[in-house]
Amino acid sequence: MTASPLSVCVYCGSRDGDDPAFAQAAEACGTMLARNGWRLVYGAGDVGLMGRVARAAQAEGGDTFGVIPKHLMDWEVGKTDLTSFIITETMHERKKVMLMNAQAVVVLPGGAGSLDEFFEALTWRQLGLHDKPIYLLNINGYWDPLLALMDQIIARGFADGTLAGFAEVIDTVPALEAALKSLRPA
Repeated sequence: MTASPLSVCVYCGSRDGDDPAFAQAAEACGTMLARNGWRLVYGAGDVGLMGRVARAAQAEGGDTFGVIPKHLMDWEVGKTDLTSFIITETMHERKKVMLMNAQAVVVLPGGAGSLDEFFEALTWRQLGLHDKPIYLLNINGYWDPLLALMDQIIARGFADGTLAGFAEVIDTVPALEAALKSLRPA
């Protein structure tokens, strides 16, 4: 019996941000996932970095699994031409469906929504609700302030040192690819 292909949940911005390297990384991530035969699980939007990841994966013939709450269909321009497209009632349901349909989490640059998704996945891991690896793709140091905050949370006694080990910081898409290749899908 052969193992199923790896499914990777990608959290990222619904905007491009101020650094062209963010868009380049999003496109490279989508291309990399598809070239390895891995499924992209993401928020089903066709705007910002989300759209870039999905379009790049599709351009390489990749499997795309998108999940969007009905109230964001217009705002995030729901990308209905995905391999799988799911509409949920709530944001919480969206996050749960995305995480439960992936074996790994990748967080590209993004805003409050990406932080919400990251912290929920991190908290669920801390609580033992999953043991999936979480990778922060730290393009041009974007996540450095977040890493400093996590260090402070530990230093000030609000979490023990294990919290820092639940998210691996990776600086490039090739390094991310190497990390994902080291995983064995369930």
